[in-house]
Amino acid sequence: MQLSTKHLLGIKDISREDISLILSTARQFKEVLQRPVKKVPSLREVTIVNLFYENSTRTRISFELAEKRLSADTINFSTSASSVSKGETLLDTVNNILSMKVDMVVMRHSASGAPHFLAKHIPAAIVNAGDGINEHPTQALLDAFSIEEKLGSLAGKKVALIGDIMHSRVALSNIHLLNKMGAEVMVAGPPTLIPKYIGEALNVKVEYDLKKALQWCDVANVLRIQLERQNQVLFSSLREYNLAYGVSRKMLDSLGKEIIIMHPGPINRGVEIDSDVADGHQSIILQQVENGVAVRMAVLYLLAGKRE
Repeated sequence: MQLSTKHLLGIKDISREDISLILSTARQFKEVLQRPVKKVPSLREVTIVNLFYENSTRTRISFELAEKRLSADTINFSTSASSVSKGETLLDTVNNILSMKVDMVVMRHSASGAPHFLAKHIPAAIVNAGDGINEHPTQALLDAFSIEEKLGSLAGKKVALIGDIMHSRVALSNIHLLNKMGAEVMVAGPPTLIPKYIGEALNVKVEYDLKKALQWCDVANVLRIQLERQNQVLFSSLREYNLAYGVSRKMLDSLGKEIIIMHPGPINRGVEIDSDVADGHQSIILQQVENGVAVRMAVLYLLAGKRE
């Protein structure tokens, strides 16, 4: 089987069958990662550039590790140490890199739509590692993989996305994926951090009461407050936010049932989630990080198969 697309620009752009193929391929790669020798020669002839215009720790390292496990040749591009700091355009930068015969570009950019722009102008396969407040497709895929691993399937499961929905590319990719795979989705948080018409536009439930959202769901995916993307004051203080919307041990113990706790990272401990929850027995946050490598291996492997 093959993906129906040459690029991974967003979950919105791929089919349910593509998602299922990526997740089943990731399961095979996770088995590889449990072996003493974790490296396979699948992408030995493929050159991949990691083009990160925004800071990243987990995503960048996860992609680099996935590429190394697949035996790809990798180039890590830092904008601060490049001609971008001298005013070079995105297209010029990438064309210069492509002249070095690169097959694939893994790209993170602060501008929504930057990977889509590149995909129209260059022949290499593009993997979106996060663009502005638009999408973060591999995060949604690894979140889905982690839920499946824990609960068996996504169909019929109730997933609550809690926190800064308005500025979260993780939320948008998760909503698209969960809807396509038959899960029920709720967004929860302060009214100022939830887009006004999101319920009807994206087929999600909307809840402003944290406890009601937690009582409803099987899985709570807790998102951080993205202060760097907010250009106005949207809540009174981080302390007030924690009191109203922070996921605490006391809150979870009051539910009368156990739910799964997820977080895409980085975690703001004591703001959207307390440490004893993030590190507690209901949390699968570290499994998400581990699964990220297998999922990204699957994406790179399948897209390499689409190269012309």
